[in-house]
Amino acid sequence: MPTDFSLPAENAASYAMHLAKEMQVNVKLCNAIKVPIEAPMADQVSWPLVDYSTLERETTENLKILAKKIEWPFDKEAAPDSFHPGVEYSIGVGPVGDVVNNFADNRNISMVVMGMSGAGGITQFLLGSNSRAMVENAEIPILLVPKDIRFKGIHKIAFATDLNEKDIELIHELAGFARTFNAEILLVHVDNKAPEDKSKDQKKIDSFLNEITNKVNYHKIYYEYIWNIDVDNGLEWLAEQGQVSMLAMVHRKHNMFYRIFKGSHTQRVKNRIKLPLLVLPEFFRKRI
Repeated sequence: MPTDFSLPAENAASYAMHLAKEMQVNVKLCNAIKVPIEAPMADQVSWPLVDYSTLERETTENLKILAKKIEWPFDKEAAPDSFHPGVEYSIGVGPVGDVVNNFADNRNISMVVMGMSGAGGITQFLLGSNSRAMVENAEIPILLVPKDIRFKGIHKIAFATDLNEKDIELIHELAGFARTFNAEILLVHVDNKAPEDKSKDQKKIDSFLNEITNKVNYHKIYYEYIWNIDVDNGLEWLAEQGQVSMLAMVHRKHNMFYRIFKGSHTQRVKNRIKLPLLVLPEFFRKRI
């Protein structure tokens, strides 16, 4: 759970704690301290030790305060024999993506949870747009939590698919996550073809769903076709129905995710869809 101590990041940390309790895993808070000079010669420039020591001390104290704050509700309400997520915290130096990836490489971390603000999309952390680079280069799932979303359980996960065969293995991985919450998985296919005009695609749809049935051992998987001119409009319509707890998408170049989060789609979607967004890398290193 990377944090810049903003309200969106604090809300995401609270959401992460609820997830962790249900999954019976622990939480690792981390903060990336930015090297103040970003230039080709930065590695040859001396960074005043006193400044770093002060920043490190203040950041450690802020992490300690945040850890106690997100643990407190569980200390107060949890039954003595129920699982209580442990909370650790660490500091890293460098771009937030590098810091998080280093933690993931060296520890048994299977998911990253990050906050999203209403106006600026992904919480900017300490390196601003570099947090987006972390999503681009992620090798483990990243869950983006909007600032106003509170955890109310996970009952239905909408997985946006363009019927790519590579999605089947990822749906298998997602099913393991959904099983923890006994949640439904809704396979959502957004296209601009009217239902009466998509008959020639029915064979592809049937083949895809048959593969899901044969290869994914989970009985709560359903399919829905959404007719909409734009993918982002279709997903917004789905989010507004109020029955979906989380949206899941695969980050693969030139697929649906890529089209949405590049160019003009970016600002519209991240400000309009008010659901936690689980970004799945195309190739998993670890299971959720």
